[in-house]
Amino acid sequence: MTESLTDTFAERLIAWQAEHGRHDLPWQNTRDAYRIWLSEIMLQQTQVATVIPYYARFLERFPDVAALAAAPQDDVMALWAGLGYYSRARNLHRCAQAVVADHGGRFPSDPETLATLPGIGRSTAAAIAAFAYDAHAAILDGNVKRVLARVFGIEGFPGTPKIEREMWALAESLLPERNLPAYTQGMMDLGATLCGRGKPRCGECPFDGDCVAHSTGRERTLPTSKPKKAQPERYVDVLVIRAGDRVLFERRPDSGIWGGLWSLPELTPPLDTLEPDDAALRDRLGARAATLGAAHGVVREMVPLLGLTHVFTHFKLHLRPWLVTMAQSAASSEATDSQRAWLSAGEAAGAGLPSPIRKIADALAPDNGQLSLPA
Repeated sequence: MTESLTDTFAERLIAWQAEHGRHDLPWQNTRDAYRIWLSEIMLQQTQVATVIPYYARFLERFPDVAALAAAPQDDVMALWAGLGYYSRARNLHRCAQAVVADHGGRFPSDPETLATLPGIGRSTAAAIAAFAYDAHAAILDGNVKRVLARVFGIEGFPGTPKIEREMWALAESLLPERNLPAYTQGMMDLGATLCGRGKPRCGECPFDGDCVAHSTGRERTLPTSKPKKAQPERYVDVLVIRAGDRVLFERRPDSGIWGGLWSLPELTPPLDTLEPDDAALRDRLGARAATLGAAHGVVREMVPLLGLTHVFTHFKLHLRPWLVTMAQSAASSEATDSQRAWLSAGEAAGAGLPSPIRKIADALAPDNGQLSLPA
């Protein structure tokens, strides 16, 4: 009887991974569940090259789960700044605390128990359990979905419940009895290297002769793309409120974009035009500054700065910064608290700021005791 693709899939993938897969990533060649977990969370929706320096910095600052659990959230968010999807960082901190408090500082070996921890879903739990404990559990991240859709010719957008259930069933049916870490790594490697989104290298793939997408010329159309919608655009006026050599920052709410990070205050609602009436804008800026405790609402100068655009997964954000100069006494009369802080350029450089806000903050270069910003 001729063996089917499902019968030989795992064996061929493991053999390919041994010869052609990735073997020298910083989080490989370890059974330390903490290091494996940290890498898996960072790698969610983020490329390996981007993750590597963050992973190294996190391990240097937090060498084990107890150190991470004991750290202030601000320290965690500051190290994460720039990596994006900031709910991951908040959940990372909460998960470390749960592992210490509820599991004696040791990550559970059972995938179902792992999946109950903050920030760990079914696929991530399976990866951690497979790499750390040889658990018999299937992963199904974006790379794996792409491999399965192409090799087995699965039609339909993988994000729909019906197609996802079909893919989970297939992924579980393909699991080998042994060599789970090598098999799991092979699934990740194949999707990340040969079976990429744009230009799959089919000639190097161990399933080249059996792949439905390749044999039918549908490498570019499988997996089925998500139905496109017009990308919303949002405009936000941010205030660079300067008092002497310091600028006012406030903490973002935990929910929403940039949750828990420090950012510049926003003018709400945003301006209807980029050429507002000066008197009306000055009144609004003064009122907003007053609510933040800045110089008792006295605006000395107001200057528009060069705007910038930041693209998220689901919308495009246009930031329009306004330099608002206040009396120097504003910063000295208001103490830093948990929700707002007057920071110098040097202090801002060490704070947890979102990437586009960081670009604005990096322009706050000291110049004879003053802050100079681009107009």
